Amino acid sequence: MEQYEYVQEAEFGITGGVAHYFGDLNNQMRLNRPKLAIGGFFRRQFGNYISARISGHFAQLGYSDRYNSNDFQQRRNLSFNTNIFELAVQGDFNFFKFIPTDPNHAFTPYASIGVGVLSYDPYAMLNGEKYYLRPLHTEGQTFYEDRKPYSTMAICFPIGFGFKYAITSRVNVSFEVGYRFTNTDYLDDVSTTYVGIDKFPSSTGGNNVAGLLQDRSYEIGPVIGVEGRQRGWSKQKDSYALAELGISINLTSYKCPSAR
Repeated sequence: MEQYEYVQEAEFGITGGVAHYFGDLNNQMRLNRPKLAIGGFFRRQFGNYISARISGHFAQLGYSDRYNSNDFQQRRNLSFNTNIFELAVQGDFNFFKFIPTDPNHAFTPYASIGVGVLSYDPYAMLNGEKYYLRPLHTEGQTFYEDRKPYSTMAICFPIGFGFKYAITSRVNVSFEVGYRFTNTDYLDDVSTTYVGIDKFPSSTGGNNVAGLLQDRSYEIGPVIGVEGRQRGWSKQKDSYALAELGISINLTSYKCPSAR
């Protein structure tokens, strides 16, 4: 009787875990404010070691200066939250041969690298109300020193490491930690210098929302947001990380073994 070999053609699955933000409000890379992350993916195999993956994620990011130990950051007193929608294409490399039907090859660590796009729209709370920060131009975009509004779309560059294990010939489980470099410094709406309250147009400055959210030091002490004073650090882009558990279903076929 002719024998056939099992071939893992592809797999699709879902993931769930946590996301964490790094940037101007968390420049010490603290891991103290994780938030929800969920996703889905389709992975196409090209042999037992190499595969290509397309994935989509929803993640929540946020942070506050009050979580920092630095005196200036605590006095700055800024905060934000945002929802991230990400679509990425990645290449995966298995360190070990991965064959879900073979108990001797049912586990492998892997590395991943890719590129993607994401949408974001930071917001903050003031007196119990939610305000999106981009339309408020908190760093003088559109009216100060030719500063331009930032986009709500950005490019990300995922890199990741993980492992997967075939619990049956059809089902895999995985764990992955991935870091996302981005090309934006505005995930948190903080990047350059203060404009100064007197530079805001009368329709947005003063005691109105934009003026109150561009410098919130008044909530805890003397105002520090004078024109030209550093508010963020534009030379370092914002980033985020995901840590996720996943489960996937194998799509399989059979082929005749090669003659040897």
